[in-house]
Amino acid sequence: MIIKNCKTINGGYAEGEALVTKESISFLGGIDPKTGIVTERGHEIEGECIKDKIFIFPQGKGSTLGSYIIYSLKKEGNAPLAIINSYAEPIVVVGAIVSDIPMLECDLDVKTGDRLIVDCSRGTVEVV
Repeated sequence: MIIKNCKTINGGYAEGEALVTKESISFLGGIDPKTGIVTERGHEIEGECIKDKIFIFPQGKGSTLGSYIIYSLKKEGNAPLAIINSYAEPIVVVGAIVSDIPMLECDLDVKTGDRLIVDCSRGTVEVV
């Protein structure tokens, strides 16, 4: 069991499987809100689904409409359980807040498939 202290961006609690990428991602045009599948051509997780995952990526990129795409993912039932970024830039932050998705900012040494507990009230991520 490894516990990492992080900065809480948006409150909440989630347990689930990690989906990790080392590449920034654009929600507008990069993720299909109707499926939760990463559609950005050439992205290292192209074809993966973020639905019900602890989605870990360095930061968002691209259009401010990305916040709306995150909200659309939530409304469609295809949102991640939580978001963890190395740098919480405003587009992803706004999307997480309006969608009520737990969000932390920190650097983690985890891999896709790891089981995590995200507790934003404590600002921690636990690898179980």
